[in-house]
Amino acid sequence: MTVPPSVAEAAAQGRVDRRTLRRRTGLMRLREAIPDSVFTSAGFVVPLLLLFAWSVVTALGLVKPLFLPSPLSVIEEAWRQVSTGILFQDAAISTYRIVVGWLAATVVAVPIGIMMGNFRLFEGALEPLISTARYMPVVALIPLSVLWAGIGDEQKILILFLGTFFQMTLMVMDNVKNIDMNLIRAGQTLGFSNAEILWRIILPAALPGIWDTFRITIGWTWTYLLVAELVAAQSGLGRRIMDAQRYLATDTIIFGTLFIGLLGLVTDLLFKHFGRKLFRWAADR
Repeated sequence: MTVPPSVAEAAAQGRVDRRTLRRRTGLMRLREAIPDSVFTSAGFVVPLLLLFAWSVVTALGLVKPLFLPSPLSVIEEAWRQVSTGILFQDAAISTYRIVVGWLAATVVAVPIGIMMGNFRLFEGALEPLISTARYMPVVALIPLSVLWAGIGDEQKILILFLGTFFQMTLMVMDNVKNIDMNLIRAGQTLGFSNAEILWRIILPAALPGIWDTFRITIGWTWTYLLVAELVAAQSGLGRRIMDAQRYLATDTIIFGTLFIGLLGLVTDLLFKHFGRKLFRWAADR
């Protein structure tokens, strides 16, 4: 049967319209891939718009400099800290505390989380306690941390440890529990022992998720830096911000906060980069 020309033309036009619509709405379709150039550019557009709005607000005098200094004032403060070497000194000591505190939490949290994720006995014994402790405000533990660890770096590292350990333990537990049980049953069918199933099946399957947990929790550790350096710190990015608060030096406060955020972003990007290198097989699934 021959299709009338008007019907064929309408169908063809409908297909063209749908293709055109898909091209126009491709950037806003659920889970749809977009060009890398668009994805990268979008990450710069929003910060630039916020910077522009900040510049306009301060230039027009809508907010007093005491409450919101201009971007130029913040840049001048950044240059002052760079030229005097203060910034690098503070960044070095704060990064040391972050790395040591996070590593200490990781060394303890990972085996506990793995045990909780694999054995119901450990989960039942530890999960209520850890779930309760993770809601405790870390700042309330500062007096105890001073009594336990003094006022040196050990106290700062302890605060960072407490701020990271409980969340990391529960997240590692979930990473392990989400492994497909069919994989474990396959290992049992092959006669693997519990240790063999753990090392040859569970851990390889859970490692990509555990790596993401590392990336997220080290970001949380950066957020606890100000709390960690609240007591008796002589240097550090958090200490610099607390000193600036006394003198209402908002340019120093804003720069210090932005710089901590920048260091956290660099850390996040490094973890993402190495995660893609280490677990290419997981990214391709």
